[in-house]
Amino acid sequence: MSYQFITSATLPTRHGEFDIHIFENDDGQEHVMLTVGLSVVDQQTEAAGLQQKDDALAERPIPLVRIHSECLTGDAFSSLKCDCGPQLNTAMQAIQETGCGAILYLRQEGRGIGLTNKIRAYALQDQGHDTLDANLMLGLPADARVYDMCSPMLAHVGVDAVRLITNNPDKVAYLTGHGIDVVERVPLVVGVNDMNADYLATKRDRMGHLLDKDFNTALHLNK
Repeated sequence: MSYQFITSATLPTRHGEFDIHIFENDDGQEHVMLTVGLSVVDQQTEAAGLQQKDDALAERPIPLVRIHSECLTGDAFSSLKCDCGPQLNTAMQAIQETGCGAILYLRQEGRGIGLTNKIRAYALQDQGHDTLDANLMLGLPADARVYDMCSPMLAHVGVDAVRLITNNPDKVAYLTGHGIDVVERVPLVVGVNDMNADYLATKRDRMGHLLDKDFNTALHLNK
C-alpha cells in the first residue's frame, strides 16, 4: 500500500495552532497528520541545498509524536468506555507546549474493525465480556491496526527520530523496525475512570500495553 500527500492548511484549535496534512492511500482512505514546528522547517528547506537542510533538521529538537487511531466515540462523543479522547487532547496539549511534534491520526476505527463492528463489540462488553474477547466472539482480530502509513507521513516532515507518546510496545517496534529512532517512550495514562478501568486492565494484562501494574492513583485522580 502506498501513501500520497494531498494537501495541508493551518488548523486553529483550543490547544493552539497546528498545521494539518492530509494523506491518501491507494484505496482512497485518508489519514491526517497535525504538526507543530515541523512543516515550517520542511517548507523552508525543501528547495534549499542538502547541507542547509541537514543543518536545519539538526538544530530542531527531537519531536514529540503521538500515533492515534481514530475513535469516534471517544474523540468526538467523550465516551467513558475508553481513554482515547483524553489521550488525544493531552497529546495535542503536550505537543503545543513542547513546540515541536506531530499527531498521526490514523483512520482505523475500533482497532481497525470499523465503527459498526466496534458497536457490536460494545454490546458484548455490556454483557460482561472484555474488549479482546468481544472482538474474538465476532470472528474479528483482537487488534487489526496497521502502521505502514506512519513512515511516509513522518518522512514528509523530515522526521527520523521521535519521542513517542504511547503505552503500546507495538508502535515502538514498528517505528524502530522501519528506521525511525524512538529515543524515548513517553507514557500516557489519562482519562481513567470506573467505566474504563477494566478496559485498561485488559490492555495491560492481555495485550501487553505498558501501563503501571497499579493505576489506582490514576483512577482516583481522573474521575
